[in-house]
Amino acid sequence: MILGAGFALVAAVPTMRRADTRGTTYERLRRTVGRAILLGLEVLIIADIIRTILVDQTPQSVVVLGGIVAIRIALSFSLEVEIDGVWPWAKWRVADTPPQDSQGE
Repeated sequence: MILGAGFALVAAVPTMRRADTRGTTYERLRRTVGRAILLGLEVLIIADIIRTILVDQTPQSVVVLGGIVAIRIALSFSLEVEIDGVWPWAKWRVADTPPQDSQGE
């Protein structure tokens, strides 16, 4: 997560220096850092699952893992809504074209 945020900041510096892209730099930086955090949360979920499977296979550890995964999924979901500004199931509303139905109309 720290590396992703660092790369995003380094990539944002040239666009901040240009007057024509300066206005959108903050939004791009914010999205990129948010995506790095989302990726980090997904990696942490995978690491917790692997640790529970390989190291500690007790019912208590599975319940703790379930709680941790639920919290991280809620964080990921809320962060994605914050980044995109819409609910995941409503993204087609802000897209240029509406989604195609299954009949190809």
